[in-house]
Amino acid sequence: MSAQTLFLVFSGTNSRYLAEKICKSLNCPLGQMNIQHFADGEFSVSYEESIRGRDVFLVQSTFPNSENLMELLLMIDAAKRASAHSIIAVVPYFGWARQDRKDQPRVSIGAKLIADMLSTAGINRLITMDLHADQIQGFFNIPVDHLYASSVFLKYIQECLPVDNLVIATPDVGGTKRASSYSKYLGLPMVICHKSRLRANEVVKMRIIGDVKGLDVLLIDDIVDTAGTITRAADLMMANGAKSVRAIASHAVMSGPASQRVEESALTEMIFTDSIPYYKNCNKVKVLSIADMFAEAIRRVCKDESISSLYVIK
Repeated sequence: MSAQTLFLVFSGTNSRYLAEKICKSLNCPLGQMNIQHFADGEFSVSYEESIRGRDVFLVQSTFPNSENLMELLLMIDAAKRASAHSIIAVVPYFGWARQDRKDQPRVSIGAKLIADMLSTAGINRLITMDLHADQIQGFFNIPVDHLYASSVFLKYIQECLPVDNLVIATPDVGGTKRASSYSKYLGLPMVICHKSRLRANEVVKMRIIGDVKGLDVLLIDDIVDTAGTITRAADLMMANGAKSVRAIASHAVMSGPASQRVEESALTEMIFTDSIPYYKNCNKVKVLSIADMFAEAIRRVCKDESISSLYVIK
């Protein structure tokens, strides 16, 4: 049996756009499955081809709404009951990752709950990218391949941005480690935005630690949700004498007024990966594909080869 026929790739409804690109890179067809919806909102999943004894890769980001997660859980359960040899969840965007600890009394740890649900459903491995918190890998008792979008972003930075006049910036203190990795790899200076909040998604005060005068600023983040923080940071950079401000972020959650905020902000460009589909109209948004990176990870998992060499920076 050829290497190609040892594994099959399937996709949930809302991640099909990415699964098709992954399959194109792998030079294999996307597996056939049927998701039937019922009048009461329930749905069922069935594979339209035999998966007995195969390594099954299920591509589905768990971005809002929760139907994407439920669809993935049913896909896993159906694969287990159809005697798949192994079930690998390919989750480019791992939802609920911001709920990784008890930061106040009487709250859930959503990321741990999702990890337990996926494990109980029956996955043998998880392939994901740019988790909001690295420790989420420890919530699983199975192998987790944690990929980084840096390999995609670095190529774009080096080929398309004014590196000689660039300064790396982080929109909040929590992203310092991520921005520092880019800064060290590229040999560029770094500045930090320090913010304070009264509640989630609402920034009260922000100030810059470092100098941006006359420099082209590149903000580094992992998730852009309402875009309040990243656009406020961009406006603050320009107010402090920056020549231009761009931003890169792995996951385009882009809730509510996010697209309008980006469009009206001082940002020259907002660059995402396609871990989450972005269909809204915003002239400043550019999307880079992670399909080749995930295809290579799948190829290496199938051949029992190292994946760590895919990491340019962490």
